[in-house]
Amino acid sequence: MRNFRKVLLPFAILPFKSIISAQKKDSIPQKVIAFVTDKFPQTRDFNLEYTQLTPYKYSSSLYGANQPDNKIKNFQQLKANANIYFFKHEKWILNAALNYRYTSINAENNAFFLPEENNKGDFHYHSEALSITHISKLFNKMAIYSATASVDGSEQHFERVRGMLTGSLILKANAKTKMTLGVALFLDPSTQVPALPIFTYEHRFNNGWVADVVLPKKILIRKDMFSNGRISFGTEMDNTSLYIYRSDKRYEFRQLEINSGAIYEHNLGSNLIATLKTGVRVMPRARLFDKEESFKDYTLETTAKPSLYFNLGISYNPFARLKAK
Repeated sequence: MRNFRKVLLPFAILPFKSIISAQKKDSIPQKVIAFVTDKFPQTRDFNLEYTQLTPYKYSSSLYGANQPDNKIKNFQQLKANANIYFFKHEKWILNAALNYRYTSINAENNAFFLPEENNKGDFHYHSEALSITHISKLFNKMAIYSATASVDGSEQHFERVRGMLTGSLILKANAKTKMTLGVALFLDPSTQVPALPIFTYEHRFNNGWVADVVLPKKILIRKDMFSNGRISFGTEMDNTSLYIYRSDKRYEFRQLEINSGAIYEHNLGSNLIATLKTGVRVMPRARLFDKEESFKDYTLETTAKPSLYFNLGISYNPFARLKAK
C-alpha cells in the first residue's frame, strides 16, 4: 500500500455528491440529496493550500549503505488543484483534474535528492487527468464505473502516462448513512500495488457527529460548529511526489505522509471555504528510484521522525451548488 498515493487515487473515490447530482430527482429521496449536498463538498472545484512543517530528522540508506543522519530544517509546500466537470448526465459524467505542487526543502547537510551544489531544493510537480464515469445497476444496486487517463511531470518534462479503472457499488444511501464498496485497477508499470479495494462510509449520529471514512485515504469524525463551520478529528493520508534530474538520469521521489490531527473548515459564503489543518505528520518511508524502474527497485530510502504540520487552504466551489427541484 506504500505507493497507491499517486494522483490517480482521488478518482478511485469519486465524490458521492457527483453521482447524486447525475441521477433523476426521483431516483433517490430528496432528504438524501439534502444530506450529501451540504456546505462542505468532499471534492473542491478550485483549491489552493499552503503547508509548513516544523524541522525534523531523518535517516537514510543509499544503494543499501546507511548514510549519516540528516535534518530537514525547512519544508514548505504550495498546492493548487482544479476539478472541472465538462458533462453531467443521469448515466454519464466527464471531468478533468489539474494539479500543481511546489515543494521547497532545505536540509542541514547535503542529501542525494537535493541539488549537488547546495542543501536546498525547489521542485515543481504537475499532473493532469481525464475521467469518464458511467452509472448503471448491478445486483439491483447502483453501480459506478470509471476510467481515468493521466499524465504527470515537472517543469522540465512530461514523465509518466498512467491509467486506472474503477468499479463501485452503492450498498446503502439514506438520510443517515452512505456506504460504497469497490476496487481500483492501476495501469502503471511503476506501481507496486496493481489493484486496491475501496470502501467509503459516512454516517450521521444522533448527537450531530458524523463518521467520514474513505479507505485507504482517510478516517475522520466531524461535527458542524457555529452556523457555517465544521471541525474534524482523525487521520488523512497524502503524498509528496517529484522528479529529480542528475546528469543523464531521471529519478522519481515518492513520500508517504500520514497526517493526524484537527481540521477546521468555515464556509465564507459565495461558494468560498477556508480550511485550517494542524497536527502530527508521520512519514514512515520515502524512496527515490530510477524513473525506468519500479518503486521496489529504489536507489535511496529514507525514514523520518514525526513533525508538526500547519496547513492553510481556500477553495472556490461553483460546481458544488445542487438545487433540488
